[in-house]
Order: sequence, then structure tokens, then C-alpha cells
Amino acid sequence: MCTKSFGYSADFLKAVETGRPPNVARLFPNSKALIVSGKVIDRAMLAKGKAIAMAANGRNSFVIRGVLRAAQKANAAVIIEIAKSEGGAKAYCPVNYWNMAMIVDSFCNEMGITVPVAIHADHYGIKSAKDVETAKVEIPTIFDAGITSIAIDASHLPDADNLLSSLELNPFIPGWAGLETEVGEIKGKAGLSTVEEALFLIQGLNAHSVCPDWIALNNGTTHGIEANAQGIQVDLTASIHASLAKYKVSGAQHGTSGNSSERLRDIASRTSTTKANVATALQMVSWGLEVNDYGNAILDDNGCFIKKKDAGMSDELWAEIIAFADSKGYKPGDYKNLNLPFENRLLSQPREIRERMVAGVEAFAYGMMKNVLNSSDSAPLAIDAIMKAGSYDLGAKAARIEDPAEWSGSKINEKAALLNSDKGPAGHFDD
Repeated sequence: MCTKSFGYSADFLKAVETGRPPNVARLFPNSKALIVSGKVIDRAMLAKGKAIAMAANGRNSFVIRGVLRAAQKANAAVIIEIAKSEGGAKAYCPVNYWNMAMIVDSFCNEMGITVPVAIHADHYGIKSAKDVETAKVEIPTIFDAGITSIAIDASHLPDADNLLSSLELNPFIPGWAGLETEVGEIKGKAGLSTVEEALFLIQGLNAHSVCPDWIALNNGTTHGIEANAQGIQVDLTASIHASLAKYKVSGAQHGTSGNSSERLRDIASRTSTTKANVATALQMVSWGLEVNDYGNAILDDNGCFIKKKDAGMSDELWAEIIAFADSKGYKPGDYKNLNLPFENRLLSQPREIRERMVAGVEAFAYGMMKNVLNSSDSAPLAIDAIMKAGSYDLGAKAARIEDPAEWSGSKINEKAALLNSDKGPAGHFDD
């Protein structure tokens, strides 16, 4: 019988021993996968400087495999994530909050991945008081399943409720875990976030000793297929990050698939961003569709996707998918819903087809890590952070600055009433 043998360094093995959070160590006691808190990934990017970790939405197993291989090749710390809409209780993807850590751990051990990987529950959406109560039960279950980082996204609510909901849910999040907060729904150029709104949220959290690792903004991007050239407003992002400097919160950039490589490099060099979500681009690349240099799907004159020959899934399976999508009346932005019903059909393709799907993702993700996000060679910096802390828990970057007496429930509502907020048009904006 032929068995694989991987050469693990002493530092790596020590990091596995001390750097894996207790939930991960409990789930995978014999693992050699370095699954870490999101805090570790953030600190590695800060240590390198002007570097952003890829946070890859693992909508299918091919994306996860390809991104992990790319991260290993780039020697880059990386985040694998899924959003509540993609992988929550009403998921449209086969990868979800409860199996993602298991999948990543398995792939890392199989392929000998030695870079640090965080498992992030992205866009854990809170849109009502009922969602808060559900979250109190559900959030502990996803940490039980190996999640090591979470984004509490109550940005759909008014500013006061966003802050109050985030405070109410914080006791259900382990103190060692990576934490992302959000101000302003991601809805493009409408309802852009302001310095005042971001300060309100971060100051209110700080007053109660909640110090997020990241803040996500509505800074001009959208989720999914980007149809216009607006994209990230770099100046706005930089000004908001500068206003938050003393709170030591990094930026999380959403909607990267609609932005040029040059704009993403600008975000890396001019702002405090250390996390960039990449979702739609990786899905399209894994399927073998024509994309531009930054992963946005190219449509033909009829508004249809263009399937590349000898790339991604088989042409025959793509024809099946097109027929299925047409029967459902799907538009291009709806194709994300095909991940769950077609995962087993994708997995049942011949090995060479499956391999080219993974290889396509690997090449695209490696190019982003190396040439755009500047996250290559950040893995040793993440391990250094673990070694320096001597623990899986790196603690908060900031101390409490604000007076909690000034941020009681009643005062939060009073302060929120003074904000001049334009949240943009109401409607459904996908997470």
C-alpha cells in the first residue's frame, strides 16, 4: 500500500499543538491541519503590511481545494468562509456552517497543507429581533462544528439596533475567535457608509470591551456579478479607516469580484484592509466560464455566460445546467443557486475534469494572492504570532477607550438619533 508522507517542520508542529482553538482540537484530535482563529490571519497581514488575506467563499469543494493549493503555493495565510445565505440553515450551497471545518481539515491533511487557515462564518445576518433569539442558539452550534471566526452582520437594521444586537450576541462568541462587524448594507453606490456611522458602531462596541478585528463597509461594491464600473471607493474607505485608527480595527472588503486588480492593489496600499472576500469569481472559474482578469463573468451579446472549451466542468454537464436554469427562469445572478443541486453531478465527473476545475481555481487564486492582495509569504508571520502568544488566543488589538456609562441602551438610541444616515433604497440586497 502506498501512503503519502509530508515533511512537517518543528515550528509547524508546535503551532498545530498550541495554535488550534479548543473546538478544533476537540473535533480533530489527530489532525495536522493548522486551523486557527481569524485573529491570527489578521495579525499576519498587519505584520507583513499592505497585505490582504483572501477570504474565499467555499461554495463548492473544488473552490476549497483550489484555494488551499494556491495558498500553499503562495505560502499565504488564508480564510475559507461561507455566508449565512450560502451555507446557513436555508443554504443554497453544499458547503455550510456545520461541515466547512470538517471539509477543510480533511483536504488539508490529504494534501499536506501547512499554511494557517481560518474558518469564517461570513455575513451572519441579523434582520429582526427574532433573528437575535435564533442566533443565541445557532451561533454556539457553528462553533461546535469548528468555525473559528464570525461576521455579525446587523447592518440591515437601524444604527442603534445594529449596535445593540451586536452587543447582545457577543457573549455567544468565544473570546479567542475572529470577529467582524458591519456598517451599511453592501448595495453599491447607494447608501454609502460614513465616518460618523462607523465611529458610532466601533465606539459603542469598544465601550463594552468588544474590539472587532474587522469592519465591513458599504464602500461602493455589490455582491455577485458587478455590472458597472463604480466599485470600491478607495478615498472613502481610507478616510473611514483613518477615523478608526485608535480602535485598531482592520477593514474587510466585500464584493471584490466587481473590482479591477488595480483598484484592489490601491485598497491594499492605501487603507487598513486585511481581509478580502472572493466568492462569485471563484465559482465562475471553477465552472470554466470566461472571466476578466479579476474574475467578473463575461457575458455574450445575449447576456449569457461563455463556457470555455477544455476548462471547468464538462461541456455536457454545462448544457444540463443551462437547461435546468432556463427551466427555472434563472438570470445570470441566480446561477449561484445551482451549487447545491449540481454538487454531486460535478463530483461524479471523471478525475481529469475534476482536476481541471480545481486547477483553474488554484491558478486564479494564486495570481490574486501573489500579484494583487500581496498575501504571499504571510504564513510564517501567522505562525510567528501564535508562537509569540504561546496560545491559540491572541487577545484583542485594542483596549477599552470609551466610557461604558456613555453607551447605555438609552444613550445609544439618543446618539443614533443624531446621526445623519442615508441607508439608500430599501429592498433585497444579497449577503
